[in-house]
Amino acid sequence: MTVTPAPMIQTRGLQKSFRGTHVLAGLDLDVERGEIFALLGPNGAGKTTTVNILTTLLKPDAGTATIAGVDVVRNPAAARAALSLTGQFAAVDPFQSGAENLAMMARLAHLGRRAARVRVAELLEQFDLAEAAGRRAVTYSGGMRRRLDLAVSLIAGPPVVFLDEPTTGLDPRSRNQMWRVVRELTAAGTTILLTTQYLDEADQLADTVAVLDAGRIVATGTPAQLKAGLHGDRVELTFDDEASYVAALRLDFGLDAVFDGERGSVSVPSDEPVRTTRDLLALADRHDLAVGNISLTGPTLDDVFLHLTGGTASDNAEEAAA
Repeated sequence: MTVTPAPMIQTRGLQKSFRGTHVLAGLDLDVERGEIFALLGPNGAGKTTTVNILTTLLKPDAGTATIAGVDVVRNPAAARAALSLTGQFAAVDPFQSGAENLAMMARLAHLGRRAARVRVAELLEQFDLAEAAGRRAVTYSGGMRRRLDLAVSLIAGPPVVFLDEPTTGLDPRSRNQMWRVVRELTAAGTTILLTTQYLDEADQLADTVAVLDAGRIVATGTPAQLKAGLHGDRVELTFDDEASYVAALRLDFGLDAVFDGERGSVSVPSDEPVRTTRDLLALADRHDLAVGNISLTGPTLDDVFLHLTGGTASDNAEEAAA
């Protein structure tokens, strides 16, 4: 008889309210060993509350939550020993070097002197910080500080890692470096729960995506499965200059239009892309907008997100409580 291993992260019927407003309304989650699980949702949907409960920073009103089989309410100390949490902002000591930050955490984790030296050297190499090991963290770039922050949280080798918007504010190169590190962690068997506002990040990294809205999971699946649930394509216009893009922002491209300031583009969902393309070009021509490129793409996680959540933030009781 084959025994199925229990999920590394599991919740059942998790509930939490702030000032009489439900933030979590019966949350059920299953995150398997070695999985990257992305939890998405609009502001106030309950992501931070979920992470805070799972990491023992907050007690639920009802329901259960376990980390590596340990109940986070009944045995929080044992649960904390099995996890690490990396928040939105680096929490390293800026006036210590990278090596000193890691060595300090190794002492706090009660590693022996020799084991600590070995572990610090491993992490400096793994996170591409060996050459900067002797420099004070205040001199590090944003991406280096984020990598050091994650390395510090992994000093004891926890089996479960929570990444709460880990690439916020990073440039594309630093984001790619963090993605590489995350993939390496899961390849070694670490389980990761990721929250992010960058849907392309979830698309690139996650094995499973769950969309949270109003305290409940409204959809779960692989990124490909969730995108396949939406029919139709998107027609994208990319403008030749900033003036045309700014002018386009004032026009009516429909409620489901998505503007991208970095690309200087607008995309519109369509079941009839040829007709939509003609209509968009006619609209641009009437308003003298300079169109540099037009393309057709399939559904994205942005489309899934907008479709499932309506593109609006849920009640912000969670943010008010924070």
